[in-house]
Amino acid sequence: MVNVTPQPTVDIRRAAERPTTKIDWLDSKHSFSFGHHYDPANTHHGLLLVSNDDTVRAGAGFETHPHRDMEIVTWVLRGSLVHQDSTGNSGVIYPGLAQRMSAGRGILHSEKNDAWRLAGGGDPHDEPVHFVQMWVVPDEQGITPGYEQLEIDGELLGGGLVPVASGMERHDGASAIRIRNRYAALHVARLGAGQSVQLPDAPYLHLFVARGEVTLEGAGPLHTGDAVRFTGVGGQRVTGVEPAEVLVWEMHAALTR
Repeated sequence: MVNVTPQPTVDIRRAAERPTTKIDWLDSKHSFSFGHHYDPANTHHGLLLVSNDDTVRAGAGFETHPHRDMEIVTWVLRGSLVHQDSTGNSGVIYPGLAQRMSAGRGILHSEKNDAWRLAGGGDPHDEPVHFVQMWVVPDEQGITPGYEQLEIDGELLGGGLVPVASGMERHDGASAIRIRNRYAALHVARLGAGQSVQLPDAPYLHLFVARGEVTLEGAGPLHTGDAVRFTGVGGQRVTGVEPAEVLVWEMHAALTR
């Protein structure tokens, strides 16, 4: 990681430009290189390596697989996602619930759309789960794996930009969950038509329109799935054209690779 003053840029990436992995149970759209979709010019922005926009059909999901030295934040937009991992943590993630898994020195986990298979989970359903999964590098490798989740739906009702996951000192006691990188924070806002928020002022920002339509000051309309990579410039206002949800990564350092 490096702290530098980058050249100011506002790089808009439209939803249709994203590479897609589509199989019978998964529709995954990738903001950065992922799996066999590799582009050496699109490996990360700031400290953010992965931002996958995933839809998983009922009864299916990601079987047990490994991760290492990564902070993984999952944000559900619709439906429910069951998390289980090798440290004994398990839980159902749903809209308004912040969740973070620290892979640390090594962890195995699965993510499935099958909440009814848990004890007392109810009847099977056919609703897909739609979520965004984001990976940020930790600022220390080889840590003890960990897991945290917390309901923050109430905090989002005000329409402001809410810190959801952060490693920054200024968010101690304010962010829903802690991540192991002191230079990064994820904010979320649910906007009604005409409501607006001001983006943080940071060397690196990543704005993702998870649903709805917004306008970005100085750049115009953004629709569901659109993203903007800000370098060396921030403070713009984002305004809802219709009910919308935006995810904003604030980053004060960048990967050197």
